[in-house]
Amino acid sequence: MPVRKFLAKDKLYHVLTKSIAGYRIFNEPTDFERMLDILEYYNTTKPPCKFSKYLTLTAEEKLNLSVPQCNKIVKIIAYCIMPTHIHLLVSPLEDNILSRYMNIVLRSYTGYFNYKYKRKGPLWESRFKAVIVNSNEQLLHLTRYIHLNPTTAYLVERPEDWEFSSYNEYIGKPATRKLTDFLEYLDINPTSYTEFVNDRINYQRELAKIKDMILE
Repeated sequence: MPVRKFLAKDKLYHVLTKSIAGYRIFNEPTDFERMLDILEYYNTTKPPCKFSKYLTLTAEEKLNLSVPQCNKIVKIIAYCIMPTHIHLLVSPLEDNILSRYMNIVLRSYTGYFNYKYKRKGPLWESRFKAVIVNSNEQLLHLTRYIHLNPTTAYLVERPEDWEFSSYNEYIGKPATRKLTDFLEYLDINPTSYTEFVNDRINYQRELAKIKDMILE
């Protein structure tokens, strides 16, 4: 059976998944951190330990708990966790494995959230969306769009102030996590990239204001 194009390995995809009806599903730092733990822990065919054990590790211990590239499920190029949705730029390392990875990730967070907040039922708005990235230029602009999400939503003034994205990895700031493999795909100069991103903060905010009118 031929592999569906959007599930093929070694391609680049912009993945977006939203909560039902814009429901806020990341309410405090521990919620965001839990999703980052899930994204990291389940990105392997051979977990280094049980998830319950992994959650007890310090940030430094998690950084030192490296997973061989050959055991990874996807390469994460960029990410941003927002209060109601998640952006990922990924490249699956096997055919038809992206759906498996996302299903595990979303199910795991749903179980955590429903238990913590004493609720039942689905959390996510249907199936995740995945759009193929066709060029390095498109990839670069998508990283900027993803990293500017928190400033566009007025959650922070500068993207480096948002702890739950890969932006600080891109600009060389100390990060408690290193989830990305962006250097395999992009030649990033931290100073130039900072200017490239900051140059569009106001533009992206203004565009967001008229997005609904454009869609109508």
